[in-house]
Amino acid sequence: MKDLVGRPGSVSGLVLRLGQCAFAASAIGVMVGALGFSTFTAFCYLIASMGLQVLWSFGLACLDIYALTRKRDLQNPILVSLFVVGDWVTATLTLAAACSSAGIIVLYSRDLGFCKEQHHLPCKKFQISVAFAFITWALTAISSHVMFWILLASV
Repeated sequence: MKDLVGRPGSVSGLVLRLGQCAFAASAIGVMVGALGFSTFTAFCYLIASMGLQVLWSFGLACLDIYALTRKRDLQNPILVSLFVVGDWVTATLTLAAACSSAGIIVLYSRDLGFCKEQHHLPCKKFQISVAFAFITWALTAISSHVMFWILLASV
């Protein structure tokens, strides 16, 4: 199990973590750039969830950089179990935030037609931000899946 793509302390793991961090930061940046996002609780929850994801992913990316430069192995069971729990928590929060925000977008754009009637709602930015959040979730789900299999193999 030491050769899984996305394992901690590897180049693929670093790329995965940097991708999570970049897409989460992009989701925050696009959402904050949209006027009126703060009137929707789901969008504020999305920003909070993506902020946590940025911190978690950046921290683990720094740990991957350390492991790569020092040639350290990060696959002991206690450390991997911490990674599994952290990835599961952030993946769950990210998916919940992305789904709730997508629900608000569907409600306002398709059901109520506000995006067609009122041009002051920046619906495209909301949609792009939610798309970035779903990409972030997909990358986090991959990471948590890999960590889970590494944890099972080490027990």
